[in-house]
Amino acid sequence: EVRLVESGGDLVQPGGSLRLSCQASGFTFSASNMGWARQAPGKEIEWIASMTPSAGVGDRFYTESVKGRFTISRDNVNFRLFLQMTNLTPADTATYYCVKGLRSVAPRGQGTLVTVSS
Repeated sequence: EVRLVESGGDLVQPGGSLRLSCQASGFTFSASNMGWARQAPGKEIEWIASMTPSAGVGDRFYTESVKGRFTISRDNVNFRLFLQMTNLTPADTATYYCVKGLRSVAPRGQGTLVTVSS
């Protein structure tokens, strides 16, 4: 059974940074495409970042709105996925989900809330 547990969400000021983590279990993490999705209040869930198992820089993909600000990375030894977020704006306020797959929104964890506000 795929299990994904996110952590790291918090209240942060505009312009700030935050690092999200995801602990994965129940599948072969090191062989799996992984990513992040988010759902802002009142909006549909959207895919924002993905990477292949190789973890090379060229194997990472981002939606346009986070490109240059967010960085996805992974630790295949400890089955963890990360999302480093910088220069956050109120538009980034959302519940962030760890997702198994490439450019997908499911299966996913329960999410972690990021609120960007002064």
